[in-house]
Amino acid sequence: MKKKVLATLLVGAMVAGMLAGCGGNSGGTTDGGAATEVKYDDLYPHIEGVELKAKDGTAAPDWTEYDALIEDIRMETDTAKREELMHKAEDILMETSAVIPLYYYNDLYMQVKDVDGIYSNLFGFKYFQFAESPRDVLKINLSSEPAKLDPALNSSVDGACMCVNLFAGLYTYNKDGQLEPDLAATTEVSEDGMTYTFTLIDGAKWSDGTDVTMKDFVYSWNRVADPNTGADYGYMFDAIARKDDGTLDIEASEDGKTLTVHLVAPCAYFLDLAAFPAYLPVPQAQVEAASGWETNPGAWCAEAGFVTNGAYTVTDWKHEESMVFKKNDNYHKADQVKVSELDFMLSADDTAIFAAYNAGDLDFADTVPTNEIASLKDNPEFHVIDNLGTYYVAFNVNSPIFKDKTMEQAIAMRKAFAILIDRDYIVENVGQTDQKVATSFIPEGMADGNGGVFKANDDAYTFPLKDEVGYYPESYQPNAVDYAISLLEEAGYKFTDDGMLSDETPISLTYLTNDGSGHIAVAEVMQQDLAEIGIDLKIDTREWNVFLDERKAGNFDFAREGWLADFNDPINMLEMWTTDSGNNDCQFGR
Repeated sequence: MKKKVLATLLVGAMVAGMLAGCGGNSGGTTDGGAATEVKYDDLYPHIEGVELKAKDGTAAPDWTEYDALIEDIRMETDTAKREELMHKAEDILMETSAVIPLYYYNDLYMQVKDVDGIYSNLFGFKYFQFAESPRDVLKINLSSEPAKLDPALNSSVDGACMCVNLFAGLYTYNKDGQLEPDLAATTEVSEDGMTYTFTLIDGAKWSDGTDVTMKDFVYSWNRVADPNTGADYGYMFDAIARKDDGTLDIEASEDGKTLTVHLVAPCAYFLDLAAFPAYLPVPQAQVEAASGWETNPGAWCAEAGFVTNGAYTVTDWKHEESMVFKKNDNYHKADQVKVSELDFMLSADDTAIFAAYNAGDLDFADTVPTNEIASLKDNPEFHVIDNLGTYYVAFNVNSPIFKDKTMEQAIAMRKAFAILIDRDYIVENVGQTDQKVATSFIPEGMADGNGGVFKANDDAYTFPLKDEVGYYPESYQPNAVDYAISLLEEAGYKFTDDGMLSDETPISLTYLTNDGSGHIAVAEVMQQDLAEIGIDLKIDTREWNVFLDERKAGNFDFAREGWLADFNDPINMLEMWTTDSGNNDCQFGR
């Protein structure tokens, strides 16, 4: 089935003429067109001195250099040198071809006209606590059952959205997307940038009426940083120095009013970290009162009724169906909370969600079926906002599909896949909201930590743009398919005279994705792109929480991925790939 036919099925509500110019393949030689030679060096025009080594003679790269490089970046105080090291780290990551960026995120949602005051930041966190509505209940869909509501353990955007409405930290984001103090009354930074001292506001309380103190932050931050907790985001505390006993070099005053934090190096984004969900406090007494808390650290908040210190508490939780948040009268900004109840529909079925929205059963829906997007673009209730992140697909470098291959052959295989994927088609016919085609993992617009933009061309660094070759030849280049075939031949695969994989050397692999029409549509486009030369891609669709667990465990060949930045610095997009990171789905170094 050609892609034009697939697009008709996906976006049947579109005007038929909108599809007339869409190509039906991933870029074979056009009639009468001269093939333009694409060389390997063109794919990585700016990489110098990046040479991957195999791990123990296997197909997986040795990740020792990358891990060391990230540590150097964390310690580097010269911002220009730090930027240079971050470019090198991204080059190493992209050289593996295990991470294949498709497009840079934006965010779409539906919101009824008579509700106001809901806002989001560039990192995808949505704040409902200051919403205004003629009704006292706000009906919301974010996603299906949240994987984790413990701020220490959550690693999904929908879970983060819930956490920032349930818990209050030292800092937060306002309606303009700007960082501002929350529980921090004052913040002092030492002249060398190595020490932060926070003073707590008066009257901060947990929802059970007990006092919030800076000792809660000492406990909570050490809990996330402790490897025994198994937090995916434990590495986000590496900016903080360690004591001899391995705990974080932080202290609360005896009266619990101040918190002193010692860093390993000046960190321009430390206050952004202080606003991130993993830095939110949790109540030690309740955490450790839960049965089996030492081996199941999230048990304390797996059901309704747990203690929070934010705008809401969870009063009812019907798993896989619904959640109810009720206003927390002990919240320090309770007088600003106008809507006393948030009712969450827990579903990832965007058709059912859209039907519920149209029936008046939802005020806010964080997803829209792919085939409805075109007809909604002029609807004032349909919103598209900026995000800072990348939608991508990724390989497990230890997948059996690379068995008996050298590292170089495995990279050639993955690069061939990347070349065959038609990003332009995905953006135009699946995304449909003017996403930008991705040429590398770090998104456009991200700061460089040196007073500029990471992907802006300057005297020190020339970055590939979409209209150039970039990391991968774009689909409109005439010989992209031929080049992909040549790479697979380097990896030992044979082809027939008509450019199809020989039966002697088949390629079959499985693509893991969660449900949702957009994700499945991307999978089906890639399935067709790869089938053009005979690669068999099977699509394995899983329920959200199962999908997350399988991906994290490395139980996949090829998987749907997405990363919204946690703060505006490239290190966030790079440190997630260290060997010990809980977000290292590619299994680098393992």
